[in-house]
Amino acid sequence: MNKLMQWVNERMSVTQVMEDHLTKYYAPKNFNFFYFFGSLAMLVLVNQLVTGIWLTMSYEPSADGAFASVEYIMRDVEYGWLLRYLHSTGASAFFVVIYLHMLRGLMYGSYQKPRELIWLFGMLIYLVLMGEAFMGYLLPWGQMSYWGAQVIISLFGAIPFIGPDLAQWVRGDFLISGITLNRFFALHVIALPIVLLGLVVLHIIALHEVGSNNPDGIDIKKYKDENGKPLDGIAFHPYYTVKDIVGVVVFLFVFCSIVFFFPEMGGYFLEKPNFEIANQLKTPDHIAPVWYFTPFYAILRAVPSIAGSAFPGVLAMGAAIAILFVLPWLDRSPVRSIRYKGWMSKLWLVIFCVSFVILGVLGAIPSTPVRTLVSQICTVLYFAFFILMPFYTRMEKTKPVPERVTG
Repeated sequence: MNKLMQWVNERMSVTQVMEDHLTKYYAPKNFNFFYFFGSLAMLVLVNQLVTGIWLTMSYEPSADGAFASVEYIMRDVEYGWLLRYLHSTGASAFFVVIYLHMLRGLMYGSYQKPRELIWLFGMLIYLVLMGEAFMGYLLPWGQMSYWGAQVIISLFGAIPFIGPDLAQWVRGDFLISGITLNRFFALHVIALPIVLLGLVVLHIIALHEVGSNNPDGIDIKKYKDENGKPLDGIAFHPYYTVKDIVGVVVFLFVFCSIVFFFPEMGGYFLEKPNFEIANQLKTPDHIAPVWYFTPFYAILRAVPSIAGSAFPGVLAMGAAIAILFVLPWLDRSPVRSIRYKGWMSKLWLVIFCVSFVILGVLGAIPSTPVRTLVSQICTVLYFAFFILMPFYTRMEKTKPVPERVTG
């Protein structure tokens, strides 16, 4: 075995890569609960790739056969129901983990210098995930898949001048049809996963180049022993690999409980209309995207149309995602972690999180005048968190940051 590894290392430097990114990569010793979600995101990504490959073996990407092939997977393929539920539940689990991972970044300032590039790669991963989820949403060819895609694609038509042509280009036809399903299948199965894997690799490389952040927001490379090892750091393996296994076990317990007992989650993970084949002549009573898109859908509905055009809402929805990319340059605080920021930063972070959750709830249910008003208030608060950040982070009084990590 030693000779084999020596032969491989002479040609690929596998041992060097393992040391740089695992066994000799030193991470801060004060990681807490929120640092589970990076490794859990990797776990869910592997689940999606593996189950997705197996599902494609029995799936037929055509308007005539897509819905029937899903039924075939559920009823006739051995353990096909399990593969489908692992994949559908995995999609929602992916966004749960990613949202908590992003929350960790917001709390501890993981986007501040010198980690801006890590944040940008993370946001690109989030953007590709949204595209991947949207493309996969059409594939079951159920009622909600069809009409949800119809609504989302029609939003491109609201863009001035190029909108109608762009919407037709995305569909590949005048209406959503088999060619739309085919191209979404190709993007979902091949193109976007390749981009996603590339971005994940770049995200990890950028992280390991500058080092991991921690709940104190302190760079551990400042104090090292005579061997050049950070005094406040420990080797990622075996210490954090063992710690992550605990998180993985708890996650799998919850994840498998949902897969085996609540795979539809009351219609939030798998909508009830999606168990009916797509019908162009029958519109569902209420069309809404999957829960992880509903905050942005609520923002879209909160902005009034101008002259019958939904473009202002589309613009606001796009801005709600785009503004996340410039976050590293909006935060002017001299400290990173929420532990040492002032009360204004803490208050605005709570307001942002509450507004985001409320928007998610309102985006999943039918609109009423009162709900629209609440959506508009939450939309203003959502954007205010970012727009006012350069001011309140500069004005507030911060606590002194310790020289070394506190625990």
